[in-house]
Amino acid sequence: MQHRRIRPLAVLFAALLATVVPLASHATLPPTVDGQPLPSLAPMLEKVTPAVVNISTKTRVQVRDPFFDDPVFRQFFGLPGGQRQRIAQSLGSGVIVDAAKGYVLTNNHVVGGADDITITLQDGRDFKGKLIGTDPDTDVAVVQIQATGLQALPMADSSKLRVGDFVVAVGDPFGLGQTVTSGIVSALQRSGLGGTGYQNFIQTDASINPGNSGGALVNLRGELVGINTMIFSPSGGNVGIGFAIPTNLSREVMEQLIAHGKVSRGNLGVETQDISPRIAQVLGLKSTTGAVVTRVSSGSAADGADIQVGDVITAIDGKPLRNAQELRNAEGLMPVGSAVKLSVQRNGATRDVVAKLTPEKLATLDGASLDARLAGVTFSELSQNLRGQGVAGVAVGSVRAGSRAALAGLSSSDIVIGVGNLRIPNLATLKRLAGVNPRQLVLVVSGDEGVRYVDIR
Repeated sequence: MQHRRIRPLAVLFAALLATVVPLASHATLPPTVDGQPLPSLAPMLEKVTPAVVNISTKTRVQVRDPFFDDPVFRQFFGLPGGQRQRIAQSLGSGVIVDAAKGYVLTNNHVVGGADDITITLQDGRDFKGKLIGTDPDTDVAVVQIQATGLQALPMADSSKLRVGDFVVAVGDPFGLGQTVTSGIVSALQRSGLGGTGYQNFIQTDASINPGNSGGALVNLRGELVGINTMIFSPSGGNVGIGFAIPTNLSREVMEQLIAHGKVSRGNLGVETQDISPRIAQVLGLKSTTGAVVTRVSSGSAADGADIQVGDVITAIDGKPLRNAQELRNAEGLMPVGSAVKLSVQRNGATRDVVAKLTPEKLATLDGASLDARLAGVTFSELSQNLRGQGVAGVAVGSVRAGSRAALAGLSSSDIVIGVGNLRIPNLATLKRLAGVNPRQLVLVVSGDEGVRYVDIR
């Protein structure tokens, strides 16, 4: 008798629980789109999936070994000389955005620094990819292939996205083959996530996994709204928090990469820092929100707008600023020539000024003027964005293929932070090494592989 009573109560409890708490939190599809029934995503995906490609890369990495790098050791054991290499391989995804010219949009972290790029279409055809340009600060890259019969995705206006809109992610996770996942837009304009310098991400719960990077995030009309780029996960697996670069940002970067091979960003010409309670007290501020100006470059847009050291920038184009990072992010996402309205607080009074963003001018230095072993290398000051993040050193602008530095493993993505035992915080310090000609030229550099030594002979 007792057993019979428990079973009906359990069934009733389960039924009540199902009406109150959904057993699954996955997004459900709407019955119609633009008044038309949509019982399946298949018709839309038939038009989308041919435009999503697999990208495989090979990168030659110099292998350093204290024994094999020693010429006496090699001679004693009769080992061949020269640099040893290993091949690093990776997989990712991309989106064809121009069928006539063969342009493929993807992530910088998928193809940046690669020596060989292979694009595989949905129909199984393989093509060698030509790297048109990369932008590490937004993690956007453009690759071109020479092929016929391509199908491209139309790019939507991502500014019209709303939280709750349904989206579909298409890519090649884990190298399994083309895979489709669905979800909703969970949030917009996400930033401050680490990684890339300038961020304005779409957040989605559509599953994005390793290999999906560079793939398509589309709306239910099959239009590209974002490029899948990263996930947030304490375990490394998908937990429903993925991020995509909106098309309005990736389109602007892509057009500059195609036209110039690089991105030229607008610059205010200021350095700022967060406002601590102590700084707020010293400046007589009632709030710690905003960014206090610590340096103004002569002749810059900020200088022309009469912004001074000690001023507090509280808003840009009417949007309140919480900290210095938000100002750097907003500034870096705007193209050269943009006119921005800044709300500036000085001595308790707030005023609005307009500044026109100008290109950032960075001093450069030819490596050959320092040491003959650095011929073919150009150095430059770090960008304001990197300096604002607390990075010190000298950027490697370019490295000529076949040069001593290139053979030693120096690349254009490196930052020189030391020479031998001498710390190099800026270009002026590096210039003072001209004519020293040390017997061993060892650079301490920070790059994609962390901090390492580069011995140039």
